[in-house]
Amino acid sequence: MGKVIDAMKSRFQTRDIPKTIKGRFNALMRKEKGDTAKVAERLGVTRRTVQRYVKGERDISKSKPEVLDRLTQEVSKDHQPRVRAKAEAEAKERGLYVETRARFGFTAAGETTDDARMRRLTEDVPDDLIPGIFEALRNGDEDEARKLVAEGLAREYFREPDTEGVRGLDVEFTDIDYIELDYR
Repeated sequence: MGKVIDAMKSRFQTRDIPKTIKGRFNALMRKEKGDTAKVAERLGVTRRTVQRYVKGERDISKSKPEVLDRLTQEVSKDHQPRVRAKAEAEAKERGLYVETRARFGFTAAGETTDDARMRRLTEDVPDDLIPGIFEALRNGDEDEARKLVAEGLAREYFREPDTEGVRGLDVEFTDIDYIELDYR
C-alpha cells in the first residue's frame, strides 16, 4: 500500500491480511460463504474462473495483476471490521492527530507557489475528516487518505484554525519520510 494506509494499519489493526494470494482468496471465499458468483463479481472475473480457482484447475497466483490487486483490495475491505469500527468510534470520540515529516508546498490563487520543503508537523486532524480517513483505510485508497490528511494539515497549519483561511490554497503533501496517526 502507501505510507498513510500503512501507518493507519499499524496503529488501528491488530493483524495483517493473509500474506499469500491463496490465503487471500480463501479469506474472500469465507467472507462470501463460498458463493462463487459474489466472489466473481467482487474480483471482476467470471464465475467459471472462480470455480476453477476453487477446484485447483487454475492457479490464482498466475492471474492478471489487476485481478490480484482487486483481490488484495477486496480482502482489505473486509479485514477486521469490528477492530476498525472500534478504532473509528474512539477516534471520533477522542480525535486524531498526525505527526509527519514530509515535503510540503502550496499553491494559492493567482498561480503563486511556495517552493516545497521538508517540514516536521504534529497537528490535530479536524473531526469532520476522520470518517473519510477511515473510509479510505477500508477501501485501501492511499490517494484519498493522503488527500484528507493533507487537507487536515492545511487547515491546522497553513490556514488560520476556525476560519476559511486563504481561499484556493492547495497544499501539496509529498515525499513522506514518516507518518504516524494516533488518538489525541
